[in-house]
Amino acid sequence: MAEAVLIDFFGLKFNSEKNSHQALLKTLNAVRYHHAAKAKFLCIMCCNNISCERDGAHNNCELEASNGLSTLLREFETVSNPSMAASLYTIKQKIDEKDLSSIKVIVPMHRKTLLKAFIDQLFTNVYSFEFEDLQVTSGGGPLKQSTEINMITAQEIEAIQNEIQTYLRSLPALKGELTIITSPLISDTFSHGFTTRTGGISYIPTLSSFNLFSSSKRRDPKVVVQENLRRLGNAAGFNVEKFYRIKTDHASDVWIMGRKEPESYDGITTNQRGVTIAALAADCIPIVFADPVRKACGVAHSGWKGTLLGVAMATVNAMITEYGCSLEDIIAVLGPSVGPCCFTLPRESAKGFHNLDPECVRLFDSPNPYVDIRKATRILLERGGILPQNIQDLNQDLGLCTSCHPDKFFSHVRDGLNFGTQIGFISIRE
Repeated sequence: MAEAVLIDFFGLKFNSEKNSHQALLKTLNAVRYHHAAKAKFLCIMCCNNISCERDGAHNNCELEASNGLSTLLREFETVSNPSMAASLYTIKQKIDEKDLSSIKVIVPMHRKTLLKAFIDQLFTNVYSFEFEDLQVTSGGGPLKQSTEINMITAQEIEAIQNEIQTYLRSLPALKGELTIITSPLISDTFSHGFTTRTGGISYIPTLSSFNLFSSSKRRDPKVVVQENLRRLGNAAGFNVEKFYRIKTDHASDVWIMGRKEPESYDGITTNQRGVTIAALAADCIPIVFADPVRKACGVAHSGWKGTLLGVAMATVNAMITEYGCSLEDIIAVLGPSVGPCCFTLPRESAKGFHNLDPECVRLFDSPNPYVDIRKATRILLERGGILPQNIQDLNQDLGLCTSCHPDKFFSHVRDGLNFGTQIGFISIRE
């Protein structure tokens, strides 16, 4: 049984005649009878814009109250906005506030394909949808039925995408202004930074507000993440069309840009100007590398597994091999991550860090010792030949831990599976 029921009255004609209200009353009563007992959210969607031109309607939804209709309407929430994108996004927020995922959409047959196209853009696989034809009285009734339209043109898809993008761009930033943390060690040859969680439009608590990753397991759709990224590109001055994220595998493979892209990798290197590369993180360390002499750069995603597997030095070695970089020229900046105050591992997993250096582990004899992945990363970089003065640890310098600062950072350790994602990024200026 659906947890939420959405009735689409978009662009449908209503009149003030008695039989019109009776037919509408019958339709809403049927929905209430079948769904009100189990559904936690009953919603009527009314909106009017260019999206309804495909069926020739230009009508605002007017639900005039009369007889029993006024009482019945109080059991439904009505959402009416200037555009389909605005209406559906508002409804999505209400569904997410109630943590619902099973949705029945009751829609006129001729609008089903169009509505599905909007839903595909604004929702992820977290949600399941069931569609039902809106049954209305024929022969002069208030709602006019048409046959189903199964095809949607490329132009219509583009119009839907543009409508959604325009709406999302109009939304205010949440939780404060967009903030980018930078390192004084990296020269102006590069554009770089580490994001925090403020300044975006993601509204779900654990993803709010500057989430930069969408997946089938999260409620943030790609269009929201893309809008956050667009805002970052504008603030940092990079081209979002030339933006590449690490495809995390918690290992040590590195993609040398220009070569065939692997299916997954935890490091990227490049010497191409104007290309921005980024490491995703929510507790793992996003590491940014820069060589101002050879004008090459890299990023690495270093979680506890990747740290022990040597992903940081694997990225450095790729820069040396591919671009002729020298160890003494490479700058390494460790972005915000979980600190040893909040990160524990089972003792068996912590052994690798203890073997690397006992100072990387606290309470080693306990079942779940505290582990310092940042100290381990610095040790491995220094042993690999990176000069100590060329390594900056932002956690240490700024007193930051992603788990300890919910106002500033996302954290898997703190927030669980539906966590948001920040990034470390770098590009060589054109």
